Amino acid sequence: MSSEIKTVTGRGIPVRGNDIDTDRIIPARFLRCVSFDGLGEHAFADDRSASKGEHPFDRPEYREAKVLVVNGNFGCGSSREHAPQAIARWGIEAIVGESFAEIFFGNCVAIGVPCLTADTQSVEQLQDTIAANPHLELTVDLEAMQVRAGNLTISVTLPDGPRNMLTTGTWDTCGQLVTQAEEIRATATKLPYVSWQTV
Repeated sequence: MSSEIKTVTGRGIPVRGNDIDTDRIIPARFLRCVSFDGLGEHAFADDRSASKGEHPFDRPEYREAKVLVVNGNFGCGSSREHAPQAIARWGIEAIVGESFAEIFFGNCVAIGVPCLTADTQSVEQLQDTIAANPHLELTVDLEAMQVRAGNLTISVTLPDGPRNMLTTGTWDTCGQLVTQAEEIRATATKLPYVSWQTV
């Protein structure tokens, strides 16, 4: 069983702009890796290079942030799972935004990174609050469906299915299969079309 994710607490990092696609999150040249190890250091590589140290992922005040706050249609473009992997391996444990591309959202849930949505005004308020006080601790609460940051509290949404998977620890489907290997073998031996020797 995977760990239950009911709250994420830590500092925030705002990345502003609509339609930030997966190629901007992790450029294609980094997709040749055999594993996802080391992808975190390349998150937003081209944007960071163009910003000459001013991109939030380069700013020292946002180091060790755990909550990424974005705008609309985040994670659009190609369906590369490297994008959420890069963000998670940089250190992000939850993302709050106006909206997410469907495949990006699903890839995030599959690695235990909740993506919660809020209205435009609330997201911009949260981004402004973080920018004004980068060391402020945020709490993303998947049970109360709120994000709290100092005196600011915003309501967020998350579909019931993914929310239940995250809060009950059933989000890691591959991990569940591995932990149930004996039960799978036992079931396979009863199936006339599966040879148990090959399971």
